[in-house]
Amino acid sequence: MKRFAAALIGLCLSGLAAAHSFELGSIHIGHPWSRAMPETSATGGVYLSLENKGKEADKLVSAATPRAETAELHTHINDNGVMRMRKVEGGVELPAGKTVKFAPGSYHVMLMGLKQPLKAGDHFPLTLKFEKAGSVTVDVVVQDGAAGGHEH
Repeated sequence: MKRFAAALIGLCLSGLAAAHSFELGSIHIGHPWSRAMPETSATGGVYLSLENKGKEADKLVSAATPRAETAELHTHINDNGVMRMRKVEGGVELPAGKTVKFAPGSYHVMLMGLKQPLKAGDHFPLTLKFEKAGSVTVDVVVQDGAAGGHEH
């Protein structure tokens, strides 16, 4: 019976680690995650969803983390048939009543100058600054491969 209880607690805790979200006013931040990277990688990305439950548009204007020298808002664009990553100037618009997903191949927070490798199971803080809602620090979970691509 003790083993069963321990297994059940472990499953519950692992589910909580995978399904985490944050609120800042009318902004819902869903499941911030990063992909584990090789130890030699100086860059990484953070993915999440931003749902604006409010009646007014807002904008994600910046991100910062002590885990990297720089955190920038990026997206991918099609440049004459070649996908290229670009910094988003001016921030990412969050229309009222809509969700904007930050996912591989789309919007993401680009981490440059990593101060330590992104290893599966690690957590690190990321501060998101919104034009109207203000700032919030979220917990980013580092996951193996593309496992973090699911939404909670």
